[in-house]
Amino acid sequence: MQRIEQHACFGGRQEVWQHRSEVLGCDMRFAVYLPPQVAQGGQLPVLYWLSGLTCTEQNFITKAGAQRYAAEHGVILVAPDTSPRGDEVADAEGYDLGKGAGFYVNATQAPWASHYRMYDYIVDELPALVEANFPASEARGICGHSMGGHGALVIGLRNPSRYRSISAFSPIVAPSQVPWGEKAFTAYLGEDRAAWQEYDATALLAHGYARTPLLVDQGGADEFLEGQLRPQLLQSAAEAANHPLTLRMQPGYDHSYYFIASFIGDHVAWHAKALKG
Repeated sequence: MQRIEQHACFGGRQEVWQHRSEVLGCDMRFAVYLPPQVAQGGQLPVLYWLSGLTCTEQNFITKAGAQRYAAEHGVILVAPDTSPRGDEVADAEGYDLGKGAGFYVNATQAPWASHYRMYDYIVDELPALVEANFPASEARGICGHSMGGHGALVIGLRNPSRYRSISAFSPIVAPSQVPWGEKAFTAYLGEDRAAWQEYDATALLAHGYARTPLLVDQGGADEFLEGQLRPQLLQSAAEAANHPLTLRMQPGYDHSYYFIASFIGDHVAWHAKALKG
C-alpha cells in the first residue's frame, strides 16, 4: 500500500492511498481523512462514503467539505473509487456502464465478472485494509450519493452487523425499475430480474433484511428525480415494512455537490451519534 497524497486539513490529514486489490484484480485508490483526534490515541469510528456515476475518490474529498464535520465529531472518513480501473479492466461507451459505474454489485456476466466485484470490495476487503493500517474501530457507518446512495442503502441493509448507520443523498432507490439500474444490472447480472433483487433497496426492505434507521436527503429540483431516483418508492417500501426512514425533500436543490455540501454536516453528525452511541 502506498500513500500518494497528504494534505493538512482542519487539524487532521487528508490522504489518498493506492493498493493492489485481490478482489478486483487491479490497483485501486481510496481517500481517508484522519481527524485531529487521531493524535490522542485510541481507535475512532469510520464513515464510508460511496460516490456516484463518473466519480473517483477525489470528488467527495474536494467538493463536499465533510472534513470540517469529521474533525468536529472525531470520525474517520473513507472514500473509495467507484469501480475497478486499469487497461485490463472491461469498459463500455457512455458514462453509466463500465469504469466509473461499478454500481457496487458483484458482476456475474462476461466480460465484467473478472473485475467488477465492488460489493465484496466495499464490504470486506476495504474495511479490513482500513482497520489494519489506520486507528479505525469496527464501528462503521455508510453513506453515498446517487449510484453511491444505492450502494450505501444496499450494503448497509444487507450487512446490519457491520454498519451501525446508513444514509444517502439522491439515491437510486429502486434500480430494478429505472433506466440506470436496468442497463447496469442487465450487463453485470444478466437478464434474470430475480437476481437483481439482492441489489435493490426497495426489494430488501420488503424482505425485512434489517431494521437500521435510514436518513435520505433528496433535492426537489434534481433533474433525475422522476426518471431515475423516485424516492417515493423507498418511502412506500419503508412504510409497508414498518422500517424507520427519514426522507427529507429539500426544495430548490439539484443533484450536484452543492446539494451535498449543504447537508453533509447533518449526515456526519447523525452518523457520529449512532457510531459513538
